[in-house]
Amino acid sequence: MSSVKISPLKDSEAFQSIKVGNNTLQTKIVYPPTTRFRALEDHTPSDLQLQYYGDRSTFPGTLLITEATFVSPQASGYEGAAPGIWTDKHAKAWKVITDKVHANGSFVSTQLIFLGRVADPAVMKTRGLNPVSASATYESDAAKEAAEAVGNPVRALTTQEVKDLVYETYTNAAQKAMDAGFDYIELHAAHGYLLDQFLQPCTNQRTDEYGGSIENRARLILELIDHLSTIVGADKIGIRISPWATFQNMKAHKDTVHPLTTFSYLVHELQQRADKGQGIAYISVVEPRVSGNVDVSEEDQAGDNEFVSKIWKGVILKAGNYSYDAPEFKTLKEDIADKRTLVGFSRYFTSNPNLVWKLRDGIDLVPYDRNTFYSDNNYGYNTFSMDSEEVDKELEIKRVPSAIEAL
Repeated sequence: MSSVKISPLKDSEAFQSIKVGNNTLQTKIVYPPTTRFRALEDHTPSDLQLQYYGDRSTFPGTLLITEATFVSPQASGYEGAAPGIWTDKHAKAWKVITDKVHANGSFVSTQLIFLGRVADPAVMKTRGLNPVSASATYESDAAKEAAEAVGNPVRALTTQEVKDLVYETYTNAAQKAMDAGFDYIELHAAHGYLLDQFLQPCTNQRTDEYGGSIENRARLILELIDHLSTIVGADKIGIRISPWATFQNMKAHKDTVHPLTTFSYLVHELQQRADKGQGIAYISVVEPRVSGNVDVSEEDQAGDNEFVSKIWKGVILKAGNYSYDAPEFKTLKEDIADKRTLVGFSRYFTSNPNLVWKLRDGIDLVPYDRNTFYSDNNYGYNTFSMDSEEVDKELEIKRVPSAIEAL
């Protein structure tokens, strides 16, 4: 993959300040969350992550959103070591990272995730846990067969367990995030993970207060936001949604309930709260150009996110392949013209630690290496230079995550 030629954005709206919650960003270029496996085996963030986020926060006033971070052991279920935020040890390690970001004059949000039905049943069994969801549904027939093969099927959460998610699990994670010095928390309600599993009828077949009607399916998310607003403040909460993504076999319901109906209700409820002085910091919405970690061809794209900006009057973060029309970035410029939209670059942020500086000054972007996204060592992680050229990766390839020395 060749380098990407770009035109400088320094004189564009991308480098005008914007207030998000109680903080003022100096650029509308944001690093949105990505899934990574560079944490320690106990889900504590590592020294590799300290360098990674430190390098990507050097343009003062930039917002970074961490990789997906588990809120509890039950929320996990990947083979790789993704980070968590439910113990004091987790919070202490994250605090070293947030301190580094703040020392650079930037801001950081943690994305809180619960895998739900897409957790690996074999991994969960080794931990004495079941995969759980809104209902006992599976991503695919293959996923069901894999769960049955190890004797660890997906089960539906009880009504009390759903309440516990709000008032214990997510509350604890939010409190730990504040202890860790995060400026915001972001609820991952996109791409077929647990909160999305409750929201959408293809995965929610419940008959209690959390299932059935749109109001009931949205109840968990709204109850979470209402309660966490009393813990951290509404102005420190963000949410990520993906109305049109088919990732992890979502949208199997498209012939019965249109996504617009469900998601417009959710956004409307968030705006009603904002009208009463309880507005969250931002809504992050995945553009239909992307589904999960892959691009969607133009002919396969369905719908658009215009409805979000028509209902929600606050800050919006849009993410999804903004580099496709470089060097002019026509789509980016159109999206930020409203002066309240943030734009997220993800894949090119992995290979360009100083991405914001490059976008400002029009410096060619180093190509990313997709094969290293989900590795467990430093290769393709901290082996891209802060200058325009890549460094000698052979020096770093065997480096594995270790504890942050400051601990």
